Amino acid sequence: MAEQNLEAKLKNLLKQEKIQLWNPPYTEQDQQPGRPHMQELAGHYAPLLGLPVSEVGGALESIRAQAVKRGKGNQTFRETSVATLELLLPRDAKKVTKAARTEEATRRVAEEHGLRSIKLILSGRSLSAERRLDEQGVKNHSKVMVLRVSDGELKQQLTEEEEERRSQEESVQRTQKGFQILSERDGSEDPDTTPFLEIADQKGNPLKIPPTEKKALILAMGFHEKGRALMKRKQHDNALCHLLQADQQFSKCGSALLSSVDNYAVLQLDIVWCYRALEALSCLEDGRSRLQRAEDCFLRCYGEQQERLLMIKGNTGREEVLFLRLYLLQSLLSYIEGNDSQARLQLSRVESLYARLHPDSEKMAQLMALGFSEREARLGLRACRGDLQEAAIHISTRRQEREELKQRERQKRRTRMEAISALMELGFSQRDAARALHHADGNVDRAYAILLDSTVLFLSLQLLYLGFERDSAEAALRLTGGDVQSATQLLLDNQGVLSPELLTPPSTSSSSSTPSSEEPSSASSSPEDSELVSEVLEDIAPHEEDYLDLTLEEESELISAMKAYLHREPAHTE
Repeated sequence: MAEQNLEAKLKNLLKQEKIQLWNPPYTEQDQQPGRPHMQELAGHYAPLLGLPVSEVGGALESIRAQAVKRGKGNQTFRETSVATLELLLPRDAKKVTKAARTEEATRRVAEEHGLRSIKLILSGRSLSAERRLDEQGVKNHSKVMVLRVSDGELKQQLTEEEEERRSQEESVQRTQKGFQILSERDGSEDPDTTPFLEIADQKGNPLKIPPTEKKALILAMGFHEKGRALMKRKQHDNALCHLLQADQQFSKCGSALLSSVDNYAVLQLDIVWCYRALEALSCLEDGRSRLQRAEDCFLRCYGEQQERLLMIKGNTGREEVLFLRLYLLQSLLSYIEGNDSQARLQLSRVESLYARLHPDSEKMAQLMALGFSEREARLGLRACRGDLQEAAIHISTRRQEREELKQRERQKRRTRMEAISALMELGFSQRDAARALHHADGNVDRAYAILLDSTVLFLSLQLLYLGFERDSAEAALRLTGGDVQSATQLLLDNQGVLSPELLTPPSTSSSSSTPSSEEPSSASSSPEDSELVSEVLEDIAPHEEDYLDLTLEEESELISAMKAYLHREPAHTE
């Protein structure tokens, strides 16, 4: 990391002085008047950086070599479309390879670096093996992250690692399938035996979202929950695969939705936190842009001064841990980019937040002695700025609010089941009743009107085949309660033309639209579906504020490392 910091500082200085190391005299021995050679250039910059001339000279030579190689690669790319990729290998130094197709690049990287199964990641997205590199936004010298799925260096480990790879792929597939099943359920089945998910706000009120967007959001949140569960187990490779899947699903949601919830911002933080854990922070552009998206989203959701958050939750202490992690990652990226002053500024904000948010062990113990959990004690103290008495009251209030929310949810589902039963007693199937009730936002009368209109529309087609007009056919069916034979006789008795009085539709019919065939069905779940659903539900955090319950242990380690990097005494120059 220190080497990256030094090179970044030198690149900034070279840019300011408009020095190009890939041009003479730095690539040839002849020296132009007024332009110092490499050794003189190192001597010029060493005092400014407080580093030995030899160290600065080595970094300048590395920059020069990279620039020359980049220039040659650009010419090759223009002539042959073969791109040189800068690889960010797992726990390894950066290397390069050349390829035109993703499949070729994957094969060459695996062979050249002894990796059995890998994925290539560009700007947080997996590269498809079926498409060319340039079709997926890959340019010459693009920084591509190599994510190891499994590593077959030793023969005796092949079986185990192949199983690990298959397990990872299967995990992603099963997670997607499980949450797809949940996204298609509408709560029409027995709530005690058939779980379903509902998107709600902080108060538990359901959000009205278009079906396609709702499905994408449930999949996004599902992949995110799975990824977070894997992060807790320190399985960052596997976690990143799931988090990137979540990011793809979030991209299918409208911008208005993403700007109103903080889930998307938290996901961006988690992805960059995985980059850090995998030592892949050379993905500067992607990491920086993700942190910027996270910060923008937090500001939109919480307000510039967190006024919206204060209005909704009554305090802002719990969410401050998200800003702590955001500022800490920004400080780290600034340091890697060579901007030490910005890194120090951000780190000072982090240390201020850490001092306020790090739990007091004595107060934690007192709250836990009152019967509160460790999570409740930690979140309560943060919400109340460390006030012990206020924290106890806050936790008790939160417990009561959660219990009331659960009771309202149970009552809502019981009411829904009773409404479905009432419609079934009128002769409609459970599936049709549930779909109509879904369209009617739980209103039984409207659901009945929708079902009746749907039935009339279907039966009227039979009368149309007999030559009757649509309006007359529909009116006849309404008057006869959907009996095709009676409606046919009525039309024959009136010579196919009903009087205006008969054509007037009844007042109970408030909608003529039919349930969409794309709406989720409530067919009974198969044993396999039930198993998948149970599996993915295990990774959903039982507490709605689990994402805020950071112990700050990892953050503390990174803070110490950053202070060591930034507070190093300048070395004596040679």
